Amino acid sequence: MGKGQHASQALLGSVAEIIDSPHNKIAFTGISSDSFKSVSRTNTSLFDDSPVNETSEKSQTVTTAHQTSGHSSHPQQQHSDGKRKHGRLASFAGNELPHQKPPEMEDVPLFTRVTAYLSFMLIMMIAHVEDFFGMLFLPQKYVHLRVQNGYAPMVSDFDSMWTRHFYFRMLDCFNRPIGSVAGGYVKLCERISHDYNRTIHYTGRLQNVLNLASYNYLGFAQGEGVCADRAIKEMAENRLTQSSTRAEAGRTRLLVETEEMVARFVGTEAALIVSMGYATNALNIPSLVGEGCLIISDALNHNSIVSGARLSGSVIRVFKHNDTRDLEKLLRRSIIQGQPRTHRPWRKILVIVEGLYSMEGEYCNLPKIVELRRKYGFYLFLDEAHSIGALGKRGRGVCDLFNVDPREVDVLMGTFTKSFGAAGGYIAGNRELIDYLRLHSHSAVYAEAMSVPVLAQVSSSMRMIMGEDRENALEGQQHLEQLAVNSRYFSQKLKELGFMVIGDHGAPIIPLMLFNPTKMLAFAHECHKRNIAVVVVSYPATTVITSRVRICVSSAHTREDLDYALEQISEIGDLLMLKIHKNRVKKLE
Repeated sequence: MGKGQHASQALLGSVAEIIDSPHNKIAFTGISSDSFKSVSRTNTSLFDDSPVNETSEKSQTVTTAHQTSGHSSHPQQQHSDGKRKHGRLASFAGNELPHQKPPEMEDVPLFTRVTAYLSFMLIMMIAHVEDFFGMLFLPQKYVHLRVQNGYAPMVSDFDSMWTRHFYFRMLDCFNRPIGSVAGGYVKLCERISHDYNRTIHYTGRLQNVLNLASYNYLGFAQGEGVCADRAIKEMAENRLTQSSTRAEAGRTRLLVETEEMVARFVGTEAALIVSMGYATNALNIPSLVGEGCLIISDALNHNSIVSGARLSGSVIRVFKHNDTRDLEKLLRRSIIQGQPRTHRPWRKILVIVEGLYSMEGEYCNLPKIVELRRKYGFYLFLDEAHSIGALGKRGRGVCDLFNVDPREVDVLMGTFTKSFGAAGGYIAGNRELIDYLRLHSHSAVYAEAMSVPVLAQVSSSMRMIMGEDRENALEGQQHLEQLAVNSRYFSQKLKELGFMVIGDHGAPIIPLMLFNPTKMLAFAHECHKRNIAVVVVSYPATTVITSRVRICVSSAHTREDLDYALEQISEIGDLLMLKIHKNRVKKLE
């Protein structure tokens, strides 16, 4: 690289630092906010498939340390020592937002932090010592970590150690098979192990437990009722599936009607239904952006978004979770510097966020992000997998919650696997965008069309929520109201008991912090003894010392169900010393 290029990069870096200064907000000569907008969206559209100039250098894909399970993270941007910055969400269009950010993990007691680190370090030390002597005296057990016949090992030493010494000891907490519909209650297939989970045996018995683990937000996951009857009727008339892609013989009347209903529900011109929720992100994002484009992704976006971004071939950059200041800083720097090496303007800039983050129970700061969209002219992709149906007075997601016009969002994505008790997902937007995806998206051209009973489940549950099913409109509204009441009640009661609960008040996902990884196993076992099903989460889905219980509240839960769960969780909290805010609660009383 020549001196001229070094000087050019140094100058660009200096200019970016000046812009990022809080005292210089687009106040330097020659560039205004309108100029930024023109740089981002000049002569391009979201579904423009025109190739990048052949003389330009090939864009370098900047891979980031996204997690490969649960959701993604960046090592320098995820929670550190239980601390995180949170600012109050700004008001939008003169209206106060419905919820205020609560204080979260900034005041974790020192004792809790120290014991969490010591516990993890002790487990690591024992694992390393055991592996060291095992390789010396029992080498046959570690053959899989050595090069064999010129082939490298399939897994790294650390991955193998983590799986053998951590995961297998907690294996009975995960992947529990069920023997019934996952409604308000669910039947677990009982299983036992006599050799520390090396082998697991099924007893043949079923255990009926309170289900606080499934994403059954609106209670539509049930084997009887209006939705189930509609699915049975459609199967009798149209069979199970067309055994074809929608581009060939899979485009049915029910599919077209359901897509039109989804568009009306979310407030857009058109919608595209995909038969798999994961593929809705992974196979549609590459159709929207490619070489010469920039994807700016939240640090905790779901793995399906990470996969789609990597498949697209675009440059990927990550901003701190839910930090709109860091997002704006990254936008300015990226627009000024342009594409890697050539510094040419980006063909497109796509910002991807989630409406409700599944591990954090937090809403995205949509009003501020929309404000930045107007200012800088990027395209906005909003993943509402967990928020659609669960948030807002009408159940229409974070746009409904924050009174944001859906037309302010370029691409609305959602799934039917949570609130609607079905499967698959959708992409919604203007008609030109959806028509483009129908022709170019692999999920539309190559994937099999959604099956008939699933479409019937989606359409019937959505009609109830929208009020289009006049006979059951009241029931649909009751589902929405009951979910909101249950979410607020359960979260507030946990805080009053002294637990550390993070996330936004009113979200149906309630993360209860454990911190110590060994307490995760004990908590899961104690809940199982008390006939309660919960999800426990630890590394690599979270950082090492931010282990948690993810509680999912449903409208199918009664007040008696929630009170029973609170009573049992309170006893477990006393047993495991989880009520780290107990003294604070006493002072308030």
